[in-house]
Amino acid sequence: MNEHRQDKDQNNKANASFETSDQQGELSGATTTSDTSPVQANSSQRVLIVTAVDAEKDAVLRGLGNTATERFDVIAAGVGPASAAAGTAATLAYAVAAASTRALAQGSTAPSPSDVAQTSARPGPLAGTGSSPAYMLVISAGIGGGFPGRADVGSLVVADAMVAADLGSQTPDGFLSVDELGFGSSIVATDAELAARLRHELQRAGLAVSGGTAVTVSTATGTAETAAELLRRVPDAAAEGMEGFGVATAAQQFGVPALELRAISNAVGPRDRDAWRIKDALDALQAASSILREVITS
Repeated sequence: MNEHRQDKDQNNKANASFETSDQQGELSGATTTSDTSPVQANSSQRVLIVTAVDAEKDAVLRGLGNTATERFDVIAAGVGPASAAAGTAATLAYAVAAASTRALAQGSTAPSPSDVAQTSARPGPLAGTGSSPAYMLVISAGIGGGFPGRADVGSLVVADAMVAADLGSQTPDGFLSVDELGFGSSIVATDAELAARLRHELQRAGLAVSGGTAVTVSTATGTAETAAELLRRVPDAAAEGMEGFGVATAAQQFGVPALELRAISNAVGPRDRDAWRIKDALDALQAASSILREVITS
């Protein structure tokens, strides 16, 4: 979710504005979960889609259609990487608990806490837990900014990687990422094969889509200087959002692959609200979600 305010013309379901603290109360559905249960009775091989606010969640659900609950759970976890990570992790943890309960009821051995903790070091959904995976995939989906020349307003980005572009330290010689500082990683790769397949199917459907890196920031870009700095840090940046890295990090901790899908509502650079096309971006997100359903369930 890039920076947005409540738009009363869209059924009063706001896109969040992050300009000043007094606008935080304008968030629409920042902590609202989907109308479906976070984990269905049989959640094996399901897909969790995480948005920031209700307007995005509703666009995804419209795209998924009436069959959404058969395979997908959609939540609005809140704005920013911390809320996104917390909401994603809570849903995945609930899924592990539900799987454990079912396993015990069936007389099987439930996964131990140490098994669950070790999944972050293993590939695949809930690998090594001793139970059926609750989710096969987690997707961070929403609208956001596009870097000019990389992702036009109204188009889509299916990211190849999610990068926390402002996670690091300022130094007299410039910004150092958390990777350069040796404190961890600011990069989570996507499921490359699935990302490529989704882009291909979106193109086949006539939708404008690109790849590249989706950068996650805690402060949405509003100047040309900041946009240029982000491109210096992440040369292949295509889209900017505020949740992707948080969602992907939580998924990684549970050994579940992740994707990021962004519909572009504005150009990354000087802040110009008059040029924002939020409705067009939500429409693109809806269209992409209908294709996503076909790709995931095929």
